[in-house]
Amino acid sequence: MRTVTVTGQGSTRVAPDSAVVRVAAVQRATGVAEAFAAVSASVARIGEIARTHTESRHIASQGINVWTWHDNQGEARGFEARHGLAIGCPDLTAAGALLAELTAQIGDALQLDGVSLEVSDPVAAQGRAREAAYVDARERAEHLAALSDATLGVVQQIVEGGGAQPMESGGFARAAAMDLAKIEPGETQIGAGVTVTFELL
Repeated sequence: MRTVTVTGQGSTRVAPDSAVVRVAAVQRATGVAEAFAAVSASVARIGEIARTHTESRHIASQGINVWTWHDNQGEARGFEARHGLAIGCPDLTAAGALLAELTAQIGDALQLDGVSLEVSDPVAAQGRAREAAYVDARERAEHLAALSDATLGVVQQIVEGGGAQPMESGGFARAAAMDLAKIEPGETQIGAGVTVTFELL
């Protein structure tokens, strides 16, 4: 039995509806203990603020570091402590409100590492992308069959995957310089790939 195997790819676009805000508290002091204590106090305050915008289970530490910091001449001047956090927000409004409050309350001890936008329930979009990938695979197979003076028979095998990423990032949140509370969702591309083997008649 002759067969043809092709890989189809499909995608669909959807607006993100949730966000992960990545921030860090950074503090300097002459001693390790002082730097660590100062950054811990800032992190505690960040946690308090974050819990007014999201659930505790969506707040996670991303790294705790202490190192020697130097001035512009390379002289050791003390220690710098850093504690990173990833804060998952249920919607973009909560993420914007969180950013606005953090910048107002934490001040210069706060570092904003980025805001990534996510689709909270991508199942429906993944299904549409998978359907598009199958249609693409069939069209490719029909073309190849026609080139070999054949027609397609029944499907022999379908394997999900084959090069397409399950989800392609739609980029990062875009916040106006004078309005940190506003986050524009844009669109995220959900992709799928299927590898299909058809009988050739």
